[in-house]
Amino acid sequence: MPSNQSPLGALPARFRRQRLLIVGCGDVGQRVARQLVGRVRVLALTSSPERVAALRAQGITPLLGDLDQAATLRRLAGLAQRVLHLAPPPAQAAGAWWLDPRSLALARSLRRRSLPSALVYGSTSGVYGDCAGAVVAETRGLQPTTPRAQRRVDAERVMRHLGRSLRVSILRIPGIYAPDREGGTPRTRLLRGTPVLRREDDVYTSHIHADDLATACQLALWRGQPQRIYNVCDDTRLLMGDYFDLAADLYGLPRPPRVARNEAREQLPLSLLSFMSESRRLLNSRLKTELRLALQYPTVREGLDEGVPEAVTS
Repeated sequence: MPSNQSPLGALPARFRRQRLLIVGCGDVGQRVARQLVGRVRVLALTSSPERVAALRAQGITPLLGDLDQAATLRRLAGLAQRVLHLAPPPAQAAGAWWLDPRSLALARSLRRRSLPSALVYGSTSGVYGDCAGAVVAETRGLQPTTPRAQRRVDAERVMRHLGRSLRVSILRIPGIYAPDREGGTPRTRLLRGTPVLRREDDVYTSHIHADDLATACQLALWRGQPQRIYNVCDDTRLLMGDYFDLAADLYGLPRPPRVARNEAREQLPLSLLSFMSESRRLLNSRLKTELRLALQYPTVREGLDEGVPEAVTS
């Protein structure tokens, strides 16, 4: 029987050394590599020569190249049977700020020779915009309200156009957390005493543990359907303030102060306010039924509790 978390376990041995190219091999990409090294040959694009040794130490074959310099990507063509694209668009795009030139450069480089059989792109749930707390399935229309989300919409468009020639699946990802991920828990924000919205102004937010996201990525590489969108989130449906209250209780820290929305506009940076202006509850049915992912951390309580010292919980 195929393994739920290791789809390669069901493949004949001659297929187990396929090549996977990870573009954007940060924290999540490296988690995917750890799950697959030994089953496939994992290649990773990096623009930093300083990362070469660290990637090799993880069993990853590094390839020097820069998504912002298209000429450095030529060697990627025909190199791998499967591609995992996790690289974000530029934070500040020159010229046409709503476009993602990095995804376009990657797509053009892959087209230069035989295409991979499958590509998975990691997008953001921010492409849905504010849904006023509604339950959001993948069929919902897109209403991006931030430049970052608009560039992600463009990246999805580029990848879906590429999907006319190969199997492309798109993962829409909310907030990623994990105790062993840099900045991966609310602890620092709680220690700062950063306020959250009062309940009547609060917004729903979704989350996914980094390890569950990595598993979803690798399952999508083998099980994802062509041109298919997947919401990649856990089963938690909490208001943002309740999420921070839960974390504070687990860590034995004071709960954050609650403020009205107009006070938040005066006290918080725009980057943080943007997350407080969109409310949605993601539906993850496709993730479970089509990719057949059994969440290791079904709710944020299980995921955050894993990183709590015993002295705090005893």
